[in-house]
Amino acid sequence: MIPYLVLDDPEAWDLELPGVEVVAARDYLTDPRFSQARRVKVFNLCQDYRYQTTGYYVSLVAAARGHKPLPQVATFQDLRSAPVVRLASQELDAKIQKALKNIKSDKFVLSVYFGRNIASRYDTLSRALFNLFPAPLLRATFERGEERWRVVSIRPIAMKDIPESHKASVVEHARRYFERPTRSPKKRYRYDLAILTNPEEVDAPSDAGAIQRFIKAANSLGIDARVISKDDYGRLAEYDGLFIRETTSVPHHTFRFAQRAQAEGLVVIDDPESILRCTNKVFQAELFARYELPCPKTVLVDEKSAKELPERLSFPMVLKQPDSAFSLGVKRADNPEQLQAILTELFDGSELVVAQEYTPSAFDWRVGILDGKPLFACRYHMAKGHWQIQKNLDEGKRRFGKVDTLPLEEVPKKALNLAVEAASHVGNGLYGVDVKEVNKRFLIMEINDNPNIDHGYEDRFLGDKLYTAVMQVFLDRMEARSGAESKADEKEAR
Repeated sequence: MIPYLVLDDPEAWDLELPGVEVVAARDYLTDPRFSQARRVKVFNLCQDYRYQTTGYYVSLVAAARGHKPLPQVATFQDLRSAPVVRLASQELDAKIQKALKNIKSDKFVLSVYFGRNIASRYDTLSRALFNLFPAPLLRATFERGEERWRVVSIRPIAMKDIPESHKASVVEHARRYFERPTRSPKKRYRYDLAILTNPEEVDAPSDAGAIQRFIKAANSLGIDARVISKDDYGRLAEYDGLFIRETTSVPHHTFRFAQRAQAEGLVVIDDPESILRCTNKVFQAELFARYELPCPKTVLVDEKSAKELPERLSFPMVLKQPDSAFSLGVKRADNPEQLQAILTELFDGSELVVAQEYTPSAFDWRVGILDGKPLFACRYHMAKGHWQIQKNLDEGKRRFGKVDTLPLEEVPKKALNLAVEAASHVGNGLYGVDVKEVNKRFLIMEINDNPNIDHGYEDRFLGDKLYTAVMQVFLDRMEARSGAESKADEKEAR
């Protein structure tokens, strides 16, 4: 992706950045060379972003051309919105208080240059502000009141307003921002893919071995895949695709990443709709009922209707926190006393609880579905001495049952067909569908976005072909989007 640094006066930027073209705003807006360019990232450093100014039109025109502007026009509006700034102050409260705790005055101004400040001790707060309001140059003003700091304004900075003493730092931060690891001159990549991970996550959906194989598979198809973290939110628009390999949740940065990537036109797995639908068991219970998918008897209850549970389901029964993952928040009640204790715990975090009849089995089928087709299939056996595939020993330790990976031809067709049908009602991404086989009946248990793919387990049968299959879907979708843009350009030219 070609980066353009667009300024009112290019001479105000006196540093040559490798691979970055410095462009006059007037030229960018009027020269046909720029209107015809493709796969472009525009860093808008104009002096004024107000409505219908040159800076406003640079970002507006960039979006119309299919270029990726930073900042976007929507960011201009957010920066001028008092409610949005107040929400930012609340969301970043802990970072703000920590960063500014030693400031003696009651007012503090923080300059953010490409996600950094001239003092490294403010980098965490600077990066957080940049992630919320992606703009190359920002200035945030904070005030202390009743012993707590709050944001009172966030504004873009024009080049002319940068203090002379800061300019060397601005140049250095820009250089570091644009600097990317050197690629082999023999390799040519058409697309860029971000893989979101968290190396500290206990229950990460892919281990390091799998991540490296995803990267290798992507490279073989002409995709430059790079691992990113939650701190790279502000850089999402630089990529053509986002692959989330971190446990997803709606009130979580993974969902914000998915939403932002989709809004930027990236190919996204997991997409926001899949995260919404798969991370809530209330939604899935209603979905299974609507499409008459065979599943264990399921009841949704609130605190009042929960009193009737012993009349509606027999013991033992399973109680589920709606947004639980990896067997966390899923408990079994064997008697009325356990039921009451579990409900008290679960209602503390949710207005609804999912109650389900207990369906014991030696293993669950896990069918991986990609783009509407079966990709892999495993038998997840129950953990030794436990009724689930995973037993949580404490905060950081887990005990798992063994995993058998089979060729799809050896998996019961009814299990495969049920998994495909269930996933089709969620989307066309990557899913792990859990199916139980009980008395020769197949029951849908759960549809998971972000399914586990670990080296040596889910890939045991397909090997590297599994990783290539996932990356091929990314490539096909990127090509389709690129082709759609090309057709739109041809139509416009005619």
